[in-house]
Amino acid sequence: MNGDRIRTGAEPAPDDAQADDDVRASRAQQSVDGDSGIDPRWAVREDPARHRVSDASVFTVGSGGFATRGTPEELDGDTAGVLVAGAYTGTGPEQQLLEGPVWTRVDIDPPPATARWCLNLADGVLSRAETLGERDFHSLRFACADRPGVFAMRVRARDSRLLPGPPLRAPAADPDARVSDAPMASFGPGVETRCLRVVSAIGTVTAAAAQRFVDGRLDRVAVYTVGSAGQAMRELRRAWTRGVDGLLAEQRATWARRWDDAGIDLPDDPATELAVRFALFQLWCNAGGHGESAVGARGVSGSGYRGHVFWDSDVFVLPAMVSLDPAAAAAMVTYRRKRLSAAHTRAAADGRAGARFPWESAADGTDVTPRSGFLGGTAVPILTGTMEEHITADIAWAADHYAEWTGAGAARELLTDTARYWASRVRVDTTGHGHIEGVIGPDEYHESVDDNAFTNVMARWNLRRAARLTPETASEETEFAAWRDLAERIVDQLRPDGRYEQFTGYFDLESLTADSVAPPPMAADVLLGQARVAGSQLIKQPDVLMLHHMIPEEVAPGSLAVNLDFYGPRTTHGSSLSQAPIAALLARAGRAEEALDMLEPALRLDLDDRTATSAGGLHMATLGGAWQAMLFGFGGIRVRGGVLSVRPLLPRRWRRLSLRFHCLGRKIRLDLTTGGVAMHTDGPIPVSVGTHATVVVSGESWWPTMGKE
Repeated sequence: MNGDRIRTGAEPAPDDAQADDDVRASRAQQSVDGDSGIDPRWAVREDPARHRVSDASVFTVGSGGFATRGTPEELDGDTAGVLVAGAYTGTGPEQQLLEGPVWTRVDIDPPPATARWCLNLADGVLSRAETLGERDFHSLRFACADRPGVFAMRVRARDSRLLPGPPLRAPAADPDARVSDAPMASFGPGVETRCLRVVSAIGTVTAAAAQRFVDGRLDRVAVYTVGSAGQAMRELRRAWTRGVDGLLAEQRATWARRWDDAGIDLPDDPATELAVRFALFQLWCNAGGHGESAVGARGVSGSGYRGHVFWDSDVFVLPAMVSLDPAAAAAMVTYRRKRLSAAHTRAAADGRAGARFPWESAADGTDVTPRSGFLGGTAVPILTGTMEEHITADIAWAADHYAEWTGAGAARELLTDTARYWASRVRVDTTGHGHIEGVIGPDEYHESVDDNAFTNVMARWNLRRAARLTPETASEETEFAAWRDLAERIVDQLRPDGRYEQFTGYFDLESLTADSVAPPPMAADVLLGQARVAGSQLIKQPDVLMLHHMIPEEVAPGSLAVNLDFYGPRTTHGSSLSQAPIAALLARAGRAEEALDMLEPALRLDLDDRTATSAGGLHMATLGGAWQAMLFGFGGIRVRGGVLSVRPLLPRRWRRLSLRFHCLGRKIRLDLTTGGVAMHTDGPIPVSVGTHATVVVSGESWWPTMGKE
């Protein structure tokens, strides 16, 4: 280790670093009966000036793939029951999340008209209290972070005002599901219990709940599972024995450990700090399942997109989750691996080899993409299910990203079977060039295009990555060599000036920029019509730029800036997936101020319901993309070949950015300043910071900015 380039023992931290430690020690000291003591850096509060229909999504609490929306206790609301990742009802494109029983319903007379929500991100407790009038109503609820599927609630008011009703109620009627009671043993005098099962042809949600109402205080505990009634009852008895107070103590300890292992401190920018913490909190709530995890576009915070799983899960959520909770990311890979059989069937049906994954997936991995929809009130065909094929390479990339970030073994079958698909999909012309024709890229404004740069280069990456595996047979050795050869032939659309043409003929389209139509974000296809947009260079979301975000090693060195300059002004940000990855790329390109400006709308997308779509659930890709922007953009963090690389770039307004995350089996803390990088690891790990040489470090280390040693 070169002493003039890295010193053992951290640089003295800025004064506010100790203050952050003090805040973390006390941030969860919230009274069971009030929220006045919550640190504002950790509190998301309902705005009393404007009640939004999206509040139910924003105030979702969940754990391990089970979540309950922020529906007021006295209302049934839309999707008031618990949603469970991977539990579906219906058939084909109509498959949707199966809603479990309602556990939060309490009749209150008169209703608490001035009650407002407050979500304490520090301990995951959602509270609600009256701000005017009688002010004797208060409730709190939480999803037990260390007991997935277990929820607890306490409600206080005058005896005559609370009418608890049964501890569980049936969810909204579903023609494809039936609700039934299961008998329960007594939990003792004064304790009311109930067990309900909701069963569809393809999913089951079982809930058991207990409650006690004494002296104007209602305590209720509910347990949800996709298993049997007996399983739910056994877990309920264990949780009920702990009681609401005992479960709350566990909750606070678990969240304290969680935030100590992964999170952000940004003392100079509390608004960004809070929004990123909200993103992390909801990622844990919605995508924290272990074993196998189907993370839909809106998670389990709402019924938007019916709970279908898109590339959002693999490209935007998984890279965030692997740094927060590696086991949760592994569960997302498992979801895809267990649906390889359906992907094989789809490829064979298309006359191809290997595995082709569906654009929208649900229970069993068959394609559930709708075939038609509406655009501005006009019926239009939906072609993504037949043409948006890049998801096959995206899933291979996600599995490889997980393996790279954790140091786990490669997902061999996912890599090879997807490579076989591309080997059968590429057409080699008489000049020896490989083409992939008739596809839709991430942009989605342009359909049935040839040689989409993103699709082609991702397919090339997929072939090359699979061919780097050690062949297990002689036939595999021959096959891998053929893949390497084919990868070299694929048209990548790179031009001499460093720009990648998005697809063949794109540069010949009408040269419209987003600002010439309307201030982004906007739905250009609604404003101008599908035909006009398809004939222009306007794009819905980054397409070519996603190559620079996901696989920078596969694009031409030095090509990021020219493609940002060209495609940035043409991007309408008509998708919630758009702004966060561009923010990360702007930071990597040395444009930190622009990056922060680009990230801000993504951070506020759900908190402010900026697209009036958050009522259907939180945008998981945006939440994951925001954390990626912090890690990969401002933090400049990458993992390649078992080495953690850090190349930070901070906006001028930030004196310090502290990031905590999991990587390569270690817990990492980085304190990034203009003077250098302070790092703490809980064990040995190879690192490369800035232009310093790669070394193995453990414990505390300090890496000065070059030129400031």
